[in-house]
Amino acid sequence: MKRELVRFRKTDREIYYYDSVQRAGTMACARKLHALISEVLKTEKKRGVLILCIGTDRSTGDSLGPLIGHKLKNRPASRFLVIGTLERPVHAVNLEQARDMIRVCYPDYVIVAIDASVGRQSHVGCVTVGKGALRPGLGVCKNLNAVGDVFITGIVGGYGSRDPLMLQSVRLSIVMKMADYICESVSLVEQFWENRTLV
Repeated sequence: MKRELVRFRKTDREIYYYDSVQRAGTMACARKLHALISEVLKTEKKRGVLILCIGTDRSTGDSLGPLIGHKLKNRPASRFLVIGTLERPVHAVNLEQARDMIRVCYPDYVIVAIDASVGRQSHVGCVTVGKGALRPGLGVCKNLNAVGDVFITGIVGGYGSRDPLMLQSVRLSIVMKMADYICESVSLVEQFWENRTLV
């Protein structure tokens, strides 16, 4: 069953949902991501983009961020700085250290935070994009500080179970589909900057 793009207003911000099964949707996802990043670059006078991929390779459901970081880091001539990979993940234990390093070394960069998340069961497999910070670990009862100017999440499970062990049973195929979808969207954003006629 095809799931269409959904715009959902939560408190004071809009969250956009994209179905990772519909690979043709990467263009719409990339356009929204490009618009959000461009808005922060302009309004806050930033000069670069940093992709912060959050998660751990020790849990299938929480490996989305490091998988994306690994894929993005291995691309040639990327315009974006990437932190958080399979080799050097950013997770609950070292997230504060990573935030401090970014604050000192890259204060004028737009931070695009990427993480796995939980949501409605019917939204599993969807990618969400929005402006503002995300709260890593919130769906599994971890209280971590918010991070990012723009966020991307991949919904790996339903929020009916707030048990962190739920992340261990997530199918890798779902995570890989979302990782490929997000990486393709990020690559398209870079192409938009190279060729403005695509936007």
